[in-house]
Amino acid sequence: MNLQILAIGRLKGECERRMVEDYLARARPFLRAMGLSGIGVREFAESRAASAAQRKAQEAATLRKAAGKGAILLALDEGGELPSSREFSIRLKKLAMSGAPGLAILIGGPDGLDADLLKQSRLTISLGRMTWPHRLARILIAEQLYRAATIHAGHPYHRD
Repeated sequence: MNLQILAIGRLKGECERRMVEDYLARARPFLRAMGLSGIGVREFAESRAASAAQRKAQEAATLRKAAGKGAILLALDEGGELPSSREFSIRLKKLAMSGAPGLAILIGGPDGLDADLLKQSRLTISLGRMTWPHRLARILIAEQLYRAATIHAGHPYHRD
């Protein structure tokens, strides 16, 4: 199954980009063992529409198209579930074994994700109750992908 992080907005800082790529590079061998491949990040420009609803609708259309036909959508949203890293690892493995051609992790723009896109997502998770800038959300989800894959691989996990 192809895994993509699809994000509205572009990272401007090289530091953040290197951190995301570092975690994904470390995760790749382990994620392949879970049935996930083609791991990467794609960025899309923020909509310039006049209203927040229009911007979210346009951005949702961009994300749906980029995810590809039949892909499972996993949305990052402040109103989503708050799984532990271990729970996320289990959920990720189940999604990987679903037989879908792809898994798209969606990060919305400054206005968030469109409500219809959230409804279409198989899983909606939150990275915590605090608000995170989108550039940090990418680092956090990349790190959690690495952590989920190493948990699945049986690596020692924070001394539990």
